[in-house]
Amino acid sequence: MTALSELDETPTPQDAAWWRQAVVYQVYPRSFADSNGDGIGDLPGITGKVPYLRELGVDAVWLSPFYPSALADGGYDVDDYRDVDPRIGTLEQFDELRTALHRAGIRLIVDIVPNHTSNRHVWFREALASPPGSRARERYIFRRGRGEHGELPPSDWTSTFGGPAWEPVGDGEWYLHLFAPEQPDLNWADDEVHQEFLTTLKFWADRGVDGFRIDVAHALAKDLTEPLASQADLKADIWGGAHPLEDRDEVHDIYREWRQLFNQYDPPRTAVAEAWVPAHRRSRYASPDGLGQAFNFDLLEATWDATTFAAIIDKNLELARESGASSTWVLSNHDVVRHATRYALPEGTDLDAWLTSDGTDPLPDEDRGRRRARAATLLTLALPGSAYLYQGEELGLPEVADLPDDVLQDPTFLRSGGVQKGRDGCRVPLPWTTHGPTLGFGDQLAHLPVPTDFGRFAVEREEADDASTLSFYRQALAERRRLQSGETLDWLTPTHPTVVAFRRPGGWTSVTNFGSSPVPMPAGSLIMSSAPAEGREIPAETTVWILQDPEHAV
Repeated sequence: MTALSELDETPTPQDAAWWRQAVVYQVYPRSFADSNGDGIGDLPGITGKVPYLRELGVDAVWLSPFYPSALADGGYDVDDYRDVDPRIGTLEQFDELRTALHRAGIRLIVDIVPNHTSNRHVWFREALASPPGSRARERYIFRRGRGEHGELPPSDWTSTFGGPAWEPVGDGEWYLHLFAPEQPDLNWADDEVHQEFLTTLKFWADRGVDGFRIDVAHALAKDLTEPLASQADLKADIWGGAHPLEDRDEVHDIYREWRQLFNQYDPPRTAVAEAWVPAHRRSRYASPDGLGQAFNFDLLEATWDATTFAAIIDKNLELARESGASSTWVLSNHDVVRHATRYALPEGTDLDAWLTSDGTDPLPDEDRGRRRARAATLLTLALPGSAYLYQGEELGLPEVADLPDDVLQDPTFLRSGGVQKGRDGCRVPLPWTTHGPTLGFGDQLAHLPVPTDFGRFAVEREEADDASTLSFYRQALAERRRLQSGETLDWLTPTHPTVVAFRRPGGWTSVTNFGSSPVPMPAGSLIMSSAPAEGREIPAETTVWILQDPEHAV
């Protein structure tokens, strides 16, 4: 592995469009690498793995929250937006990580959490210490409770993590939290909130950050006109800017304000919205006068089916053209069951119920899951736009479904009374070595236990195996970098209904066989395959890249 001191491929400052075709690697800091043996991944741990990220071939790292936090929601409950959690590092160590990434030719994106602070944030502590109607409470969403003494919540709303969405503070008022009680929602109708986040964005941009991932980007603007809607109304299909709490048209006023700040930098800072909204509403978040890009999560929920994949790809390329952005392709992240496991389960499996069964009902077909995951990865890497990878997918990591209840940390598990197991299974620390109590994550401890059988996925083992998933990812990213040009594709008429095929500029073609039987391979030179491909057939559940004669039809 290349030494850190030998890296010197600083990104070209003038490359303002770098993000349009970038491969972005999501690091969940607490589970990546622990440098000091306290069981929590940290910034020096990430810095020490920059050579690994460079050899993987990614263009940018997206750093999930590293801010001071009580970890009520995995770091998405932020105490201070302009500092580093002391368990994870310091601002100086953040600067060292940024420098190491830039020297390796890798850009840095950080997570911004603007819908809510933590309940330990200085603003919220001030709000609790102030009386109803005070200036301090205007920064959040406080409402008088119902009943003679305000003893009942202002509405019957429930939070995303279960339980009521309102929390009493003891003086007849309640505050809104769309997520955990430790995450009070901010009031984006307040000018001071706007200015605070502009200051935060400038703080990190001035520190050399190249872009931002915006958490819950669709929920900042809210209509809390009395009388408040009922929970039944919230669950109704109210879209098009009319929902009281989600995807309101006025949220884009906030992002136009942010874009003016981003464009003051050379190159302009990038941003990508986490916006769980209907597809036809997504392009507004990705507009040039807004955030510039928005996550396409459609493949996270797609069944393993050629027609489904083709329709999702076509629709999202159309949305990208409408917005002037490039599309984003995501198969896994810190909020969902890893795709190597999703594809290993029968179609229609209830993932929440499967997690609650400790992954035994039904049992996943791991070989099929790995085969499909590699095929889907190679397909998405062939597409125009950005590809977002989640740490560990390059090792083929499966979901850890059998974590014991006493180690679970996700508020979904805690707030649902154990009915839903939550997201800890995709946040288990990475295995770096084949032996040791944490398989190389740290010295002795890990904040979530690393399964002993993860040794078979360890970086140490997979680096030595040309047929490993890690070797496959390295080859795929290298070939993508060599081949990728333009932002268009030409659909090709498949010879079989289980096939998705398209040609990219430069004369190369991606063909995916979603079926359970081999199909004929088109003429041309094989660039690479997601599974061993011999002769003139594409195996079942396999993607191939082929250099073709431009006149050849698939």
